Amino acid sequence: MATSYQGELKRKKVSADEAAAQVKSGDWVEYGFGLGQPDLFDRALALRVQKLKRVKIRGCLAMRPRAAAEADPEQRHLVYLSWYFSGLERKMYDRGLAHHIPMNFGEAPDTYRRFIDVDVAVLKTAPMDEHGFFNFGPSVTYHKAISEKANTMIVETDASVPYVFGSENAVHIDDVEFVLDAGASAMPELKNPAASAVDQKVAELIAPEIPSGACIQIGIGAMPNAVCELLAVAPIKDLGIHTEMFVDSLVSLYQAGKVTGAHKATNRYQMAYTFAAGSKRMYDFLDRNAACFASSVDHTNLPDRIMLNDRVISICNAAQIDLTGQTCSESAGVRQISGAGGQLQFVRGAYASRGGKSFLCLASTYERDGRRASRIVARIDECNIVTTPRVDAMYVVTEYGMVNLKGKSVPERARALISIAHPDFREELERQAREYRLIARAVF
Repeated sequence: MATSYQGELKRKKVSADEAAAQVKSGDWVEYGFGLGQPDLFDRALALRVQKLKRVKIRGCLAMRPRAAAEADPEQRHLVYLSWYFSGLERKMYDRGLAHHIPMNFGEAPDTYRRFIDVDVAVLKTAPMDEHGFFNFGPSVTYHKAISEKANTMIVETDASVPYVFGSENAVHIDDVEFVLDAGASAMPELKNPAASAVDQKVAELIAPEIPSGACIQIGIGAMPNAVCELLAVAPIKDLGIHTEMFVDSLVSLYQAGKVTGAHKATNRYQMAYTFAAGSKRMYDFLDRNAACFASSVDHTNLPDRIMLNDRVISICNAAQIDLTGQTCSESAGVRQISGAGGQLQFVRGAYASRGGKSFLCLASTYERDGRRASRIVARIDECNIVTTPRVDAMYVVTEYGMVNLKGKSVPERARALISIAHPDFREELERQAREYRLIARAVF
């Protein structure tokens, strides 16, 4: 006989104000990741911020403004911290409303279980199913570990949250103290910018390097997504997907018949991911779709898991790279713009995969304050943060070409990277390379 959990659900239901009242001064409050961050609770907490002291909120990739942080602009009562900045959190950081926590994304579940205290956790989930589970939707990431560590576990249910299949993708009502019903609100959407001419050129260089049967990881942004759009019309077949982020272009690739997962060693015939952010079309695609497998981020991002599949192709963005191959992808000097995320882990996992390749993509230049500058530099900018060390960099791609740094000496790396820099900066880069003794006087 099936067990009914409706009575327990009724006993645990609370209002937003009652849920927010669970937060005490000095608490660590966990908001979780992306689409899994609470909204109704957040607004209720904002109303009582002035009554609290030393409250710390941990979040990641917020997709809506955080009302509690906005309610205390001088941070006298509350501070908001994030593992990886979304565009919203970057703006919060610029205003002094957010701070960063460094982390390799794939280590998150273990980091929580070993090192992190959670006084109150509030995660947005799908409504309880007939078995008593609250599905995390497309924000599985490290939410199971959060639910294990929380002294007080609150779920904010929303009928619009897609119900996803996978592992470590739900918390049971027996492990929940309070349930807050938020009704059904439209999920926040992440608009991908249209691919520029530079994005398209980089994609055209990468796409021929991807063979049939390859297993793909696509990062965030127009450039990696442009690769998917090209593959959707390319003479290629039997692709697999093993990625951290599920993006809209993967739906297009699947619907074009290019994805089967037939050659994968893990989650065969399924597209494996740990979180999604994109359009309603994509959220509808993920809802109860057995072709997709949402799992904890240690399943998708740890290199020893990634390498189990052959021909892994990792495609990630970079912001700056020096002539030795040091790659900066998360900051602009001291200004945090995103986070380490899973870039380094996928770079390493792809290299360790049999026949695997990793691509670090960047436009050759950028403009700031009316001044154009090279993204390929002799030395990384002061205080810029290295996301991928030079020993790990493999293929580097700009609109001017593609080079493989593996096995190359420092002089060879410098020469190779100068060759794909914008022509206007190559002479100066060569002069600096000689000044810094990166290029020998003879031979190179």
